[in-house]
Amino acid sequence: MMRMKLGQAARAVDGRLINAGGATAEEVVADVVTDSRKAAEGSLFVAIAGEHVDGHDFVARAEAQGALAAIVDHEIMDTPCPQIVVRDTVEALGLLAQANLRMRRESRAPFTVVGITGSVGKTTTKDLLKALLSTLGRTVAPVGSFNNEIGLPLTALEVDERTRYLIAEMGANHLGEIAHLTTIAPPDVAVVLKVGVAHLGEFGSVEHIAQAKSEIVRGLLNDGVSVLNADDARVAAMSAIAPGRVVWFGLEHAQAHDEDGYVAADDVALDDLGRPVFTIVDAGGVEQRVTLGIGGAHNVMNALAAAAVARLEGMPLGRIADVLSAVTTVSPHRMAVSEVVHDGGRFTLIDDSFNANPDSMRAGIDGLVAWRAQEDTQPYRVAVLGAMLELGDDEGRAHRDVGRYAIETGADALIAVGADGDGHLNTLAQAIADGARGALGPGDARPVAAVTNTTDADEAVRRLNAAHADMAVLLKGSHASGLSALATRWTGGAR
Repeated sequence: MMRMKLGQAARAVDGRLINAGGATAEEVVADVVTDSRKAAEGSLFVAIAGEHVDGHDFVARAEAQGALAAIVDHEIMDTPCPQIVVRDTVEALGLLAQANLRMRRESRAPFTVVGITGSVGKTTTKDLLKALLSTLGRTVAPVGSFNNEIGLPLTALEVDERTRYLIAEMGANHLGEIAHLTTIAPPDVAVVLKVGVAHLGEFGSVEHIAQAKSEIVRGLLNDGVSVLNADDARVAAMSAIAPGRVVWFGLEHAQAHDEDGYVAADDVALDDLGRPVFTIVDAGGVEQRVTLGIGGAHNVMNALAAAAVARLEGMPLGRIADVLSAVTTVSPHRMAVSEVVHDGGRFTLIDDSFNANPDSMRAGIDGLVAWRAQEDTQPYRVAVLGAMLELGDDEGRAHRDVGRYAIETGADALIAVGADGDGHLNTLAQAIADGARGALGPGDARPVAAVTNTTDADEAVRRLNAAHADMAVLLKGSHASGLSALATRWTGGAR
């Protein structure tokens, strides 16, 4: 973080500094943590009361590990640790991050904040963009999907005087959340990927989701640039509220915006490893063939969004193609391919189990079906699918559609996974299986099963693997389905 004294930090969060003499108030904060286990010499520990653990119970531990002070919402009496007492510690964390970025901008050295939002693809786009921008200057980006009112400030507090770029991933479950995040980290560039049905149950309508995603465009700095998906009508409509320049990306409609600037893809195909191969084209007429280092046709749009930002920063298209080809791993459980040795069997795992919605489910299934599709001998393809959450009243149909899509697209077997004791998740898993069975034609004996836990899913995969030595398995589902834990069990945490 920037060089911020403890007294400055207290003023930034409108807090009352106690248990600290003048000398302590002049000490420089080394870093900011919300996990007491990560506290070290000079740390500022922010105590947050969570659903299961209250950080206020660990102020003494943080102080014992060298923390300079703690931000708390009430005085902790049993420790000499200096404390900044505030009304709300989460709000204070945001104010502290806001102050850190303000100090970075006041240094006058070049500095750009890129905000990314969308119903799907935020984290992968962030990973690809970090790889690109890191070739131009020191880039700070969130770990995993740190995209809420706690994760985003913690990322912003990593910015120091050497940072050239901050990538701020911005997610939301409710209207106003992204607007709030843009007050913490006002973006110079705002990327909007897609308005989908993720969190539909929370927002109530797709129109409300679009309104929420548009908050990142409204939150741009005055001369900020909007980078918009030309193929999503709801995203494209955000150009009407953009305060400055608009740049486009897409497969079908981006090239209609020749005057604004665009990055597009032509001749998209998947290679035998499920990796997209395409020609990337920009508004200047430059073309470059690209083979993405990561799998999944849906990642073409994520790559185009990242490339559009890199072009804004002056990166040549040839260099962009080289970097995108070299990125072979992104954040965990996102189309990660590995080889699993499993009780004497062996299979290829395509782990896309971080989360799921109808769009990403179809994309994951496409990746499974494309795996080694051009080879003479085809692998046996198993789709292990968990429930999708927050889809609203139409969730049953959405799950049946996914099961039907898997069978119609070419999966050889389908295992739908619920959760022990969770009737809702089990009902949704059964809907996936029902949709799959409904797509089977007369005499089609492809296995379809619904199970209520990952242990049963594991056993079902073992039985299939015993009968099919050359096998590829896709794991895809919401976090609640536990499939990411199954992936970790199979791989031992390796990626």
